[in-house]
Amino acid sequence: MKNRILVVDDDITFALMLRTWLSKHGFEVETASSVAAARTALGQGAFSLVLSDMRLPDQDGVALLQWMSGQEIATPVIVMTSYAEIQNAVLCMKLGARDYVAKPVRPDELMKKIREALGAEMPDAGAPESRQRGPKEPGRTARGRQNPSPASCAADSQPDYIEGRSDPARKLYEHIRLVAPTNMSVLIHGASGTGKEHVARLIHQGSKRAGNPFVAVDCGAIPRDLAASEFFGHVKGSFTGALSDKVGAFKAADGGTLFLDEVGNLTYETQVQLLRALQERRIRPVGSNREIPVDIRLVTATNEDLEAAIARGTFRADLYHRINSFTLRMPELRQMRGDIPLYADFFLDQANRELDKHIVGFDPEALAALASYDWPGNLRQLKNTVMSATLLAGGEYITLRDLPGEVTERGTSEGTAAFALRDPVGEEEQIRRALAATGGNKSQAAKLLGIDRKTLYNKIHLYGIE
Repeated sequence: MKNRILVVDDDITFALMLRTWLSKHGFEVETASSVAAARTALGQGAFSLVLSDMRLPDQDGVALLQWMSGQEIATPVIVMTSYAEIQNAVLCMKLGARDYVAKPVRPDELMKKIREALGAEMPDAGAPESRQRGPKEPGRTARGRQNPSPASCAADSQPDYIEGRSDPARKLYEHIRLVAPTNMSVLIHGASGTGKEHVARLIHQGSKRAGNPFVAVDCGAIPRDLAASEFFGHVKGSFTGALSDKVGAFKAADGGTLFLDEVGNLTYETQVQLLRALQERRIRPVGSNREIPVDIRLVTATNEDLEAAIARGTFRADLYHRINSFTLRMPELRQMRGDIPLYADFFLDQANRELDKHIVGFDPEALAALASYDWPGNLRQLKNTVMSATLLAGGEYITLRDLPGEVTERGTSEGTAAFALRDPVGEEEQIRRALAATGGNKSQAAKLLGIDRKTLYNKIHLYGIE
């Protein structure tokens, strides 16, 4: 028997497209254009899956989930939403939705989530199950065990990071998963605040060395005279101030991963010593005449152009090639603009826990300001901004007045005036920027552009924007 899917969306054209596409993939599909119609359909028949838009004419996706929970209908739900409404999608996840997918929907991503949801919920993916009535498990809805999404931020798991869904973020994490299990030396190149040490830790956690130490060293903070001691250790009395033996970073990381942050700051002399240690896999503590074998996997990071440093003669070419078996390039936050609401909501969850607050999310104006700001400090700056705004917020939602001036000034200019359609030559680019800033949400994009939704649809058609 075919799996039956209920598509709940008031955009009749989009619902029809989904129905046709899903039918071609072997699913039986029904559609509903409101929460009331969805409730009727779910009450009359069994479905394997519900695909529901967040915004519906009578109520929203949250209301549908709450009704299903009250009726103990265990059908898995995938919420379809725009990036501008990520906080509502996260709320749905907490209410028991299986997952969410951002609009505009990518067919390959949606099909993957559908397969995952059906496989996770149903012992036999070919036989629909909808009403699984019975006693609820303590602390859970009747939907049963929730399959956490990176964006769910569930209180019981409280992950310390989140994977973006933009193309640059997907590419980064795909490369991390590829290189982590190997023993290759990895050079992470990226601007300040992009999360280089976080990526280094992910590489360690995904390697065969995960059960052994991860040792991080900030090369920019090491005094020149103590560099050898920091890396290789020293014996008592080897120099003034050496009051006891010291284990260096190489020995401390033995069997595990040594992470050297801002490796471009090392002096030329230290580079020579580091190169020898990496080549020989042996170190000699300062003041000792005995060499010690070490087994480490090296991960380095820099925000400098090391090839330019080689040309200037400040960085050794042989060391560069030794540490650079594989390069990971960290995208800047402005290159992942569609992920900003996702990251902001994740940081909001962290801030709520740390500050013991209960802020629900961001109002549309605040979210537009966050999405349009360029974030020169990248994820670190966004995290600090959200933490500060959470502390200042007096209501349920973070508003423009809770955000720092540099964000709101840029945000309002980017969010309204700069997006206004001032001249025909730049019109297409302005539309593309507005759609990018709102994650494809046409209603929000139309507001940013200062035009109505129908006009925006016409211009999207005119310019052939997908």
